[in-house]
Amino acid sequence: MMPAANGMRSQLFGTRLARVVGLLLLAMLFGAPIAWSQRQRFMLEPNVPYDGRYTFVRLRYTQGYRMAWSADYPQMERNFMTILGDLSTLRLHKKASNVHVLDDPALNHYPIAYLTEPGYWMPTPPEAEALRRWIQKGGFLIVDDFYFDRQWDVFEKAMLSVLPTARIVPMDVSHPIFNAFFHIKTLVGMTHPATPLAKAEYLGIYEDNDPRKRLQVIINYNNDIGDYMEWSGEGWYPVNFSNDAYKFATNYVVYGLTH
Repeated sequence: MMPAANGMRSQLFGTRLARVVGLLLLAMLFGAPIAWSQRQRFMLEPNVPYDGRYTFVRLRYTQGYRMAWSADYPQMERNFMTILGDLSTLRLHKKASNVHVLDDPALNHYPIAYLTEPGYWMPTPPEAEALRRWIQKGGFLIVDDFYFDRQWDVFEKAMLSVLPTARIVPMDVSHPIFNAFFHIKTLVGMTHPATPLAKAEYLGIYEDNDPRKRLQVIINYNNDIGDYMEWSGEGWYPVNFSNDAYKFATNYVVYGLTH
């Protein structure tokens, strides 16, 4: 799989993406009445042993609101891996994913990790140190699902405990991450599912705070691509938001695997 897509390739995959989302809608439509009741009840699935295939990794934090890490789990993973498997030749686990605490040594097997609802995240010093080492060794962190100032303040404090000298800066659509697979033309348009008043912003942290170096952390502020992917088969959200969520997520994974 190439790290960038030309216009024709992007158009082709955009069509395929819409088709797969449509199939998910048909397959899951009749499950909608029970989906909400299951949202807060889940069984933590066993992690799959490392075997070289891409495995979606979610981080579980132990302080703060302890269940916030599990938002959209595990249906978001299943939907996203189905889409990613259909769009690419990436060898991946479609029907399994991993959950690791921040200081789990096994995290070092995986180059990309997803952290959700950081507005409730309060890492312990050992967790912060372990995540710092993972990032410095080449790990790529995707942060998602938080909005407005109060949640931002909690996240910023937590993130700076991990990377004390980091500068969190706005991203520009010209950055390679937004052309890693799909050609994303604008960063304007999405909102957080909880309120249209939360206009999506994309921020990042660079290695040594140098935009010429590797992007270490991508931050979806005032957005929740995980929720849009989780419920993409239910018809609860506009299709364009679900499609855009898959495009951002796909680009993040491709960038993380190639940088």
